[in-house]
Amino acid sequence: MGISARDFIERELAGRWIAGPTLKDAIERAGKIESAGMEPMINYLGEAFGSNDREKVKEAVRVYKELIALMAKSRIKGSIAVKPTQLGLLISYGLLERNYSEIVREAKKRGIFVWLDMEESRYVDDTIKLYKTRVKSRTTGICIQSYLRRSEKDIKALSRYNAVVRLVKGAYKPEPEAGFTSRAEVTKNYARLMRMLFEGYGKFTIATHDTKMINEAMKLEKRYKKDISFAMLNGIRNRYAESLASKGYKIFIYLPFGREWVSYSYRRLREAGNFMLLIRSVLSQNA
Repeated sequence: MGISARDFIERELAGRWIAGPTLKDAIERAGKIESAGMEPMINYLGEAFGSNDREKVKEAVRVYKELIALMAKSRIKGSIAVKPTQLGLLISYGLLERNYSEIVREAKKRGIFVWLDMEESRYVDDTIKLYKTRVKSRTTGICIQSYLRRSEKDIKALSRYNAVVRLVKGAYKPEPEAGFTSRAEVTKNYARLMRMLFEGYGKFTIATHDTKMINEAMKLEKRYKKDISFAMLNGIRNRYAESLASKGYKIFIYLPFGREWVSYSYRRLREAGNFMLLIRSVLSQNA
């Protein structure tokens, strides 16, 4: 008897991509990532779930603060990644800014870097505006997505703030006027944006599983002598990530945890290339 798509996702993704439902699960998996010579980038799942629920937003802030404390107690040297809608953007920008600032201040005390993740295209302006409020702390970074047509302009603008950028292809379904719709266009734009980072930024992260893009980044690193790092999703190409770490490259592994894993998993499966990478990892037990 065959299994449903949901059963497949729950059995294979929940155990491979996602640390588990609890803070304890996140810390335990983060420790394993560190022991393999890489750094965890921990994300509490649940963007947009608390759009009109202040209690859920408050709970998300509490979980992140507890996560920061546990990372420090366990001496986990990784970073955390937060999403604007999870911290109150859909209630009010003011609430979002207060919550984000509170998390960044708490993380800075513990020496933990905070990534501001990017979501759907309609939230980009507020996300960039928010990032600028704390960019001077030098303990925060922002995600930029190559599927969006505006990202070239955003990278140019952010360079004036000495921003720290993590470049991804993006896992959201774009509106035709806002984003590229074909995998080839997204990849082509990724290569263009990556070169812009090498030419205009001092520190940034190349987040991709695309071997061709990673090899190109290595060539550009030698040419431009920049401080770069790589990032990959937990459970996709862990062995490959470990091999890069063994060669001296700084590697982040994006590690989500929490009970709101269904929408995250389906979105990641839709992202170009991830489904086949997951299938290969399942068949080879290489994740």
